Amino acid sequence: MKKATKWDASEFLSSEEGVTAYLNAALEDGDASVLVAALGDIARAKGMTQLAKETGVTRDGLYKSLSPTGNPSFDTVRKVIKALGFELSITAT
Repeated sequence: MKKATKWDASEFLSSEEGVTAYLNAALEDGDASVLVAALGDIARAKGMTQLAKETGVTRDGLYKSLSPTGNPSFDTVRKVIKALGFELSITAT
């Protein structure tokens, strides 16, 4: 019997277009936990140590906040989005 390998999205997020598409899909889902998971995947792909330096949040704090069971503050999410080179904006529908 073959053993399944664990899939990690961060291994496939090497292009800016791929990251943008992945993040947009997470936003369109409408579930905050999906967005947090996507941010965690992108953060691991970019490098958690560098992200910790840019956000002022500890590396362990980022891993915990952006884990599947994490519950990051809005400030942490905002800092991560900015450090990843994205902008959070609100528009009227």
